[in-house]
Amino acid sequence: MAQFRLNGSKMLAVDLAGESIRALNGAMVAYEGQMAFKRQGMSGGEGLRGALKRKIAGEGMTLMEINGQGTVYLASEATEVTLVQLAGDTLYVESESLLALDGGLQTGVHFVGLRGMGTGQGLATTKVEGHGTAAILSDGPAIALEVTPQAPLSVDPHAYVGHIGRLEQDVVADVNFRTVLGQGSGESVQFRYQGHGLVYVQPAERGGILEI
Repeated sequence: MAQFRLNGSKMLAVDLAGESIRALNGAMVAYEGQMAFKRQGMSGGEGLRGALKRKIAGEGMTLMEINGQGTVYLASEATEVTLVQLAGDTLYVESESLLALDGGLQTGVHFVGLRGMGTGQGLATTKVEGHGTAAILSDGPAIALEVTPQAPLSVDPHAYVGHIGRLEQDVVADVNFRTVLGQGSGESVQFRYQGHGLVYVQPAERGGILEI
């Protein structure tokens, strides 16, 4: 299995000994040894059916396949990189936040329905399943917040990066008298998670605050 390791907080190094990985197209900044790169297009290696699902959902993902002998270095616009270990579970992550993943991991589209439209997240997100390592991107160091049945978690959609575990996700609209008068927190729409797992958030908001 390919060996994922951080080279600083903003660069991923992957040691390959004949294995293959998938990575964000254009994310290679350097490599040592013999490497081959193959663009997989909008399907991200999911085939024609996967490409069709992504087109319908508007969840684009352009990945390349990398294989060879040596070390490849990956980064994207100096954003922070976090490694997520999967042991047969599923990671849900925005496609724009996925830097690289083990070749043995499977990706697909997870439809979240119309509730995602009100948060700017779209109709669907990307799911990563199997055994291996995935590298995700964030604006600033990603923080993993634990969710338990006794302690549900609410997250600003623009700070959300991804989540893993047995979690139920709902969209909560906090529209009340104080919000209408401009005395609320400004965070009128949140993702609410219940169950058991981890939610990855970033210390920055993409696209600013969304209110309804």
